[in-house]
Amino acid sequence: MEVLAQIHEELESCPPQERSNLFLLQYQVFRGLGEVKLMRRSLQGAWQRASTLHEKIIFGAWLKYEKQEEELIADLLANCGKCAKEFAPVDISSHLPFDVNVSSVGRMTKENRISQNVTFTIGDEEIVCDRQKISELSAPFHAMLKGYFSESRADSIDLSENNISPLGMKAISNFSLTGSLIEVPPNLLLEILVFANKYCCERLKDACDRRLASLVSSKEDAIELMEYALDENSTVLAASCLQVLLRDLRNCLNDSRVVEIFVHANKQQLAVMVGPGIFALFCFLTEVSMNLDSSSDKTAHILERLVEFAENDKQRLLALHQLGCVRLLRKEYDEARVLFEGAVNAGHIYSVAGLARLDFIKGDKLLSYERFSSVISSVTPLGWMYQERSLYCDSDKRWDDLEKASNLDPTLAYPYMYRAASLMRTQNAQAALAEINRILGFKLSLECLEIRFFIHLTLEDYKAALCDVQTILSLRSDYRMFEGRVAASQLCTLVREHVERWTTADCWARLYDCWSAVDDIGSLSVIYQMLESDAAKGILYFRQSLLLLRYVTNFWKPLGVSQWSRT
Repeated sequence: MEVLAQIHEELESCPPQERSNLFLLQYQVFRGLGEVKLMRRSLQGAWQRASTLHEKIIFGAWLKYEKQEEELIADLLANCGKCAKEFAPVDISSHLPFDVNVSSVGRMTKENRISQNVTFTIGDEEIVCDRQKISELSAPFHAMLKGYFSESRADSIDLSENNISPLGMKAISNFSLTGSLIEVPPNLLLEILVFANKYCCERLKDACDRRLASLVSSKEDAIELMEYALDENSTVLAASCLQVLLRDLRNCLNDSRVVEIFVHANKQQLAVMVGPGIFALFCFLTEVSMNLDSSSDKTAHILERLVEFAENDKQRLLALHQLGCVRLLRKEYDEARVLFEGAVNAGHIYSVAGLARLDFIKGDKLLSYERFSSVISSVTPLGWMYQERSLYCDSDKRWDDLEKASNLDPTLAYPYMYRAASLMRTQNAQAALAEINRILGFKLSLECLEIRFFIHLTLEDYKAALCDVQTILSLRSDYRMFEGRVAASQLCTLVREHVERWTTADCWARLYDCWSAVDDIGSLSVIYQMLESDAAKGILYFRQSLLLLRYVTNFWKPLGVSQWSRT
């Protein structure tokens, strides 16, 4: 609460160019709370208040990634116009205008413009150019052709050693006369770009830059051209390549060539690619990479760069904690400890959880307990503190800590799950069912639905068990139960054998009852059964979409590193 209040206060008084980073920090806080809708609202705030084109590209692609599960409903609403345009690719050339003053170097006055040709020799070929027009391309050419160098009096100049082909020089000559590169093929554009950068031909380079940028349409294009963009300091081309990669980042991060670009680019190259939005870029890369594989080398390398480019203490503690979680997941315990200690020293209290888990792994359960006791006694206690300390208590103290955790923060799922499991061990299935229903009454959780499924099996209430497993499959079709050992779809098949089949009319009647009673779990279950047994109906998908939009959530296990790494 204090952090959110502080961010709100800073948003009201900070300069406009700092607001997007504050909304990004707000997003991270809401992510730790699991508030998906608020996370997206923060991202949208960052996108709307982006002070640079590059930030617009990053946050637009990030919002597209976050909303990928809503594509069905988005398609249905596309005709309204707004959805089709929202977060669409940015027209980069129009947002990065060329400084016309740069192109005026060496330009002669009207009365001094005397037609005079110069011949450039490249190998065995000669290219005749207008001396005045070529001299206007850059200060070096002006000095060469209009200054005190011997070339200013020569009719022929040899350019054979300057890595430009005769076709390239002809295109440059034509550009000096017409100002256009429209008909030049891509491979020749790259050659001209390098030449223009070497001779400081800013107007020619900008035309090349924009023409190449307009040709970037696929991942392969972006990968190939990004290297040229970074080497030649071509900001328009780099931004166009970046936009293409970010808008399909899930697939692009599975390509080692793309990872290589982000992980090995130096700060100067990253500035060309993304301007001042380097930290925001690596936050987005981190989010997608951790969702793909939290313990991969790729994720660790991206997080190392996130730490490297943190600009203030708030960004640094966030990056240190996330990298510490990945090191812990990879069993790199010494490195993880250093990172968690750095985050704690920077003011991130939650990183104490990382240090406590490291102590427990090394066999010092008492030290883990004492760490949290010290935190609880020194600051205003919060629910997660008691939940974490409960991991290092005996059964009676654990129950007490989890009760305190629920009183302070009723949205924490683990305390309900633990109490329900404990009651099942004492053969008190009805009390266990009542306990797990407490949280399912206001928060849909896959893990809690899984526990209730097993409780219903124990009570031999197969109809209710089928409802739970069908709801699980509606939310996540590949979900696995029994700690990942059995597919939920298999259990669904087994339970269905004990439940009487409903007719289509029964299903519609049941769906009407559930919808009227605002029973979302029941509604999802009935819709799943109807879609599975009958021909697909648009109205069913539409209703399912409305329900799923309400419950787009993260599926991290409460006790897993990958969840608490996001707090």
